[in-house]
Amino acid sequence: MSYSSRIPDVTPSPQDNAKARLALARKWAYRLLSTVSIPMGRDALDEELSSRLDVLCAMLHEKEFPAAAAEQAGAELAELGYLGHRGLRCTAEVLGKGLPALPEFQPVERYAERVALVIGALGSGFSAANTESVLTQQESMQRSLLKAVRDANWNLKESEARFNEVVTSSTNGVLIVDLEGRLLSTNAAVGDILGYSQEDLVGVPLLDLIAPGFTDVLREAMAELVAGSVERIRQSQRMLRKDGEAARLSLTASLLRGADDELGYFVVVIEDGTELALLQNELKRQSLHDALTGLPNRQFFSTQLEIALRQAGPEHGITIFHLDVDAFGMICDSFGGRVGERLLQHVAQRLKALLAGEKAMIARFGGDEFGVFLENTADTPAIGVIMKSINDELLEPTFVDGHGLAVSVSAGVVHRPDTDAEPADVLRAAERALRRAKTGRRGQWELFHAGQDAEDRRDDALAVEMPAAWENGEISVRYRPVVELAGGAVSGVEAALHWDRPDFGVLDHDRCAGLAEATGLVLPLGEWLLRVAGGQSVWWRQRGHFDRAVAVRLTAHQSADADLVSRVVRVLDQTGLAPDQLMISMPGGVLPMADAADNLTVLARLGVLTAIDDFGLGPLDFGQLASELPVQAVRVARGLVATRSPYVAALLPLVRERGVAVAVDGISSAEQAQWWRAAGADFATGDHFGVPRPPGEFLEELEPR
Repeated sequence: MSYSSRIPDVTPSPQDNAKARLALARKWAYRLLSTVSIPMGRDALDEELSSRLDVLCAMLHEKEFPAAAAEQAGAELAELGYLGHRGLRCTAEVLGKGLPALPEFQPVERYAERVALVIGALGSGFSAANTESVLTQQESMQRSLLKAVRDANWNLKESEARFNEVVTSSTNGVLIVDLEGRLLSTNAAVGDILGYSQEDLVGVPLLDLIAPGFTDVLREAMAELVAGSVERIRQSQRMLRKDGEAARLSLTASLLRGADDELGYFVVVIEDGTELALLQNELKRQSLHDALTGLPNRQFFSTQLEIALRQAGPEHGITIFHLDVDAFGMICDSFGGRVGERLLQHVAQRLKALLAGEKAMIARFGGDEFGVFLENTADTPAIGVIMKSINDELLEPTFVDGHGLAVSVSAGVVHRPDTDAEPADVLRAAERALRRAKTGRRGQWELFHAGQDAEDRRDDALAVEMPAAWENGEISVRYRPVVELAGGAVSGVEAALHWDRPDFGVLDHDRCAGLAEATGLVLPLGEWLLRVAGGQSVWWRQRGHFDRAVAVRLTAHQSADADLVSRVVRVLDQTGLAPDQLMISMPGGVLPMADAADNLTVLARLGVLTAIDDFGLGPLDFGQLASELPVQAVRVARGLVATRSPYVAALLPLVRERGVAVAVDGISSAEQAQWWRAAGADFATGDHFGVPRPPGEFLEELEPR
């Protein structure tokens, strides 16, 4: 069954056309941003491509095909950024699939030729503009090369004058020495360093100015220069001042040769060791500090943390904070990198001011992350008090380049680690705690717990091993019945992931989906689950075993996937499953996201049954549920089923009044089933009605005993 044949055979309303175009434009923008470099944010690109899509759709509706206008549209598309052939291919793929699927271009046979002409003209205009841009760049490069040759010739004439000027004005001492080792000339800086006048030094052997014990090493090095075994020498030296004191210097020497490679003279540069030491200290400071904020960097922080750990008192210890500025990327996308840098400087200054009374070290780890460790005393405030004071201070708006900005920080905290702990392990623990703090929240902090960290590590290990387990066939699909509470009849089947690990035990669907969500595996794995479940349902129907709808739950990542509709359509085509024989459910928390809501709407328009999971965990607008989101059912959050939430029970009649069925998951007893039936629920799943089983065992459970 093709994509277009599943779109209802009715004249679409202008609102339906607008929504379908907006969904296609957003998909186009998402695919381009993930493929090529475009100097625009997501929202701006959505708006730009939505406008361009409106123009293309208008062309498709014109009586005479406007080839020139379509080519011009392609040329303008090339000006968006560095799209190249990948951007053109991406555009052709998105529009080639998306335009025929729009409701306004149905039946598709009527518009197929025009769609092909539009995409061809669009590509022709794009390629021509792109080629012209490349030619312009090449011409500019040729002009630059010609100018460089001309400038080089001019600079050659001035090189000697400039060399003399550089030597004269240099703060380093420059000595011109003949092949016999005698000084021919010096600049004024040599006199400042050694105390001699320039006239005093002419004709003096260079080695006579070297302190005893250092002449041999210089003599040997200069011999290597003459032999051509080295091009330049650099060594620490001691030269005698006029007053007899030895000056610590850095000496660099090279041998200049003529055009025929004939020996010329030595150029020796001496640099006062005092200034060099100061410079080295400054370079060392810079290597250990962040250039933007002036704070210590992660390397310096780690070194000092190790010292603090070893010296920490047993009574109070130290506390480490790993801070992350919330929504920093959004600020940079909205106002630019310069505003983001100024904001980071502001955060650094406020942290220093807030912790000025504590024995603390503050560092910038990079990006929008900061580190703090406190050497605790009896008067050190509690962690919650410190975090509240930081966020209260940062939430006070500050003006950066005319923009009033306020931010919060999330934090991972390690309190009183062992004094023999390694700094890298402590920082890793703080980072893991930060990741937990940022899970679905902002402006929060999380304290590191060794037991929880061990569990997180196990989860991480399982997540990275999951692709191989899937490849090896360790992950399978199992099925459990969906039962009508009123009469007990089986009204459907839910497909679930199942992973049986000999060394870990059985991982159910929620655990598998959560692990796959963490690594991104959930997209291909979820499509595989749809395909297997759809194929199994068709197989049952063909043999008269089971003809009810099959339900599949999606994760948040799947729900907002720009290719979700394509994945579902591909599965329906491959398996032969009818759209109204498949129910897709999404977590309620993702529906405020435009991509997820659009996916739900398009799937419903195709005839797929749709549902919302986790009902009762947050406020739901029943008007929106009934009129804007085409939903057939809601599923009460599992955690609320066991508690028999009276709040949720009170909402169920309101949901059913709007024609939306109510399902509950996690029913473990007949008493629970009876309570939710009385509360108004329509359907249920859970161990009381049947655990997930392989296909054959599922059918056996359905047979009357």
